[in-house]
Amino acid sequence: MFTHKGTQTIKTERLTLRRFTPDDAQAMFDTWANDERVTRFLTWPAHESVDVTKFVLDDWCNSYEKQDFYNWAIEFEGKIIGSIGCINTDDNSERGEIGYCIGYDFWGKGIMSEATTAVIDYLLKEVGYNRLEILHATKNPASGRVAQKCGLKFEGIKRKYFKAFNGEFLDVAFYSILQSDIADLGYKIHNNNSVASEQFSIQQKTAEENKIPLRFFYSFLIIFNICHTLCTDIH
Repeated sequence: MFTHKGTQTIKTERLTLRRFTPDDAQAMFDTWANDERVTRFLTWPAHESVDVTKFVLDDWCNSYEKQDFYNWAIEFEGKIIGSIGCINTDDNSERGEIGYCIGYDFWGKGIMSEATTAVIDYLLKEVGYNRLEILHATKNPASGRVAQKCGLKFEGIKRKYFKAFNGEFLDVAFYSILQSDIADLGYKIHNNNSVASEQFSIQQKTAEENKIPLRFFYSFLIIFNICHTLCTDIH
């Protein structure tokens, strides 16, 4: 049953996904919001001052009153290092898009995949979305690797689909995961009976048992260590 539940705390092996607070402004600015390497493919430019970050956070914090607002701070080793959320929600179609970004110093550590897996778990199993999407600029293939690691299926590329803040028109790749994919692929969701959901795992079967080629089998695996519109992370 599809029922919005808002941004609630989620815990994984290494991460705490929680609501932002106004006190997070300086850390957000220092870690990723002012870094053009992070914001290159996003819908917004790098923040020029922490005052811009404070303005953004004020808006986000006020939005937490709405049950259909999903935006988490990614906390790692006691510090916030990025954000992940569900945007462009279509309630009638029970569909949402996952967007994320993370500080450059934390690329390549599997953090974003771990956070994304946990958010997918929450949105599919707790909220009840039927379809979740991840879109990314084809010039940013690392974001696509996050989608692949999290079990999303590649659906194709739309040419010049998105105009970045710098005026560049970008080709965009589409990935999705459905409620039915979970059953079809044999996913089992670990849930500790609280909102602090654990990660996806897969009931591993051999390619021979499933009668599909290895290259397709591994593309659908969700590994243990797996953030608006066009995502930025190096797996």
